[in-house]
Amino acid sequence: MAGASAVFIMDMKGKVIISRNYRGEVPMNITERFQQHVIDAEDAAIKPVFCEDGISFAWIQYNNLYLLAVTQRNSNATLIVAFLYRLAEVLRDYFNELEEESIKDNFVITYELLDEMMDNGYPQTTEVKILREYIKTQSHQLSVEQMRPPTAVTNAVSWRSDGIKHKKNEIFLDVVERLNLLVSANGSVLRSEILGALKMKSYLSGMPELKLGLNDKLLFEATGRPVAKGKSVEMEDIKFHQCVQLARFENDRTISFIPPDGEFELMSYRLNTHVKPLIWVEAVVDPGHSRSRIEYMIKAKSQFKSRSVANNVEIHIPVPSDVDSPSFKTSIGTVRYIPDQDCIVWSIKQFQGQKDFIMTANFGLPSVGADNRDAYMKAPMSVKFEIPYFTVSGVTVRYLKIVEKSGYQALPWVRYITQNGDYQLRMV
Repeated sequence: MAGASAVFIMDMKGKVIISRNYRGEVPMNITERFQQHVIDAEDAAIKPVFCEDGISFAWIQYNNLYLLAVTQRNSNATLIVAFLYRLAEVLRDYFNELEEESIKDNFVITYELLDEMMDNGYPQTTEVKILREYIKTQSHQLSVEQMRPPTAVTNAVSWRSDGIKHKKNEIFLDVVERLNLLVSANGSVLRSEILGALKMKSYLSGMPELKLGLNDKLLFEATGRPVAKGKSVEMEDIKFHQCVQLARFENDRTISFIPPDGEFELMSYRLNTHVKPLIWVEAVVDPGHSRSRIEYMIKAKSQFKSRSVANNVEIHIPVPSDVDSPSFKTSIGTVRYIPDQDCIVWSIKQFQGQKDFIMTANFGLPSVGADNRDAYMKAPMSVKFEIPYFTVSGVTVRYLKIVEKSGYQALPWVRYITQNGDYQLRMV
């Protein structure tokens, strides 16, 4: 496996702000070729990875910056692109926001991070928590004690330091699912997808090993256990934090790991499954005979269990761009007109399951209509919501075991949350 020969951070014009040549294999004016192939090229011709004269280019764009890595060897392109994304995340964590000005204001710390995160072109320490132990943004100078790398850097567990102590040993696990949904006006689901993530906050002393069990379909099949219909889920596109022992997961589907200290995302997954709308919205639009007014009747219905409650529900309904003098009537929540977005927003603080509500809206229309007045009907309605103690996929944490050599007792807390993703309902 060969790494990168050099890394460049450039502005949108292709001017190099900062660079690090790890091997001296490539000329530093190599960015001129990048400018020809990316900045000056047509959009259709731009590629995230390309080769020219035996030199490979891999790049990403972040805000008003280009992050570029070049190599003259047969390198793993996915590894280099992943490193660039990780570099962007680390710089953003250090500078609060990653943009041209933040790099110019922090040359010293950026060079230090480039040196620590990559050695001779090979990615090394990329965990922010570990980097912060010996690269301090406040002083921009390292003391003699800080120059000695923390144990984690030379340890097999590079994401966690030795000697961590907490007065109260606790771990919090949030199962957060976002629902992407597109529904036609007659109620048929055109697209549904669940994007899930297991987010953790770990406050555990020592070097604990955790084992997590989910109602994963492949786990039940691998162990030969019988499972009732609907009691297991089949996850796709699973992505783990580096702390998870992948070999163990491949063998017996056990999620075993030593967690980083603090907040992190343990895993993410996707389920490409048919899901009926959790909140169904129906719009009846009456343009009126005189064409001087337009009236909406919006019906919203919650189609999840009655014991669950959706919080902070917002239903966005598109309206013509030239409406005026709005008036609203609703049995629950509040309604407001947002002219610069050409929509009305119906806000319901708490929407209990198996309930339905109606809202009516009236607008005046100018006598001379806009040419594209009916275009708003093609824009979909969208819904925002959050349902605690509920997962739309049925993913369940079966157990979370914590083992540490000192034998302390720790408290695991598990919470389930379902949120909207790209949740849209067509009006026509």
